[in-house]
Amino acid sequence: MTKRKWIVYLVRCADGSLYCGVTNDLEKRLGAHNKGRGAKYTRSRGPVELAGTSSEMSKSDAMKLEYRVKKKQANRKLSELTKNEGHLIELKIEKRLQALHKEIKALGKKLEKLMDELIVKNQ
Repeated sequence: MTKRKWIVYLVRCADGSLYCGVTNDLEKRLGAHNKGRGAKYTRSRGPVELAGTSSEMSKSDAMKLEYRVKKKQANRKLSELTKNEGHLIELKIEKRLQALHKEIKALGKKLEKLMDELIVKNQ
């Protein structure tokens, strides 16, 4: 089963206000906002225009980012959305390094075991 990737998006409403949301299908979600079937906030403020998006991430990470963006003042929402890019890259690198460290540790243990077996065999 393929995991759907989630993004956080920011739209500018017709009245100039910003709305932040989370989706795994941006085109469909924007269409819903512009047809009056999206979020309650955008229904009376349409049409909406895409102002920015995050990169793809897990649903959990997207929900956390949305929460952070919504807490920011309007003039800082877009920068918070794009600031997250570097943080996500750092997290991915950290996870890869941790996995690599575990693999190296496991290989070290296997090597020690093989060395012990070789020593016993040669005695």
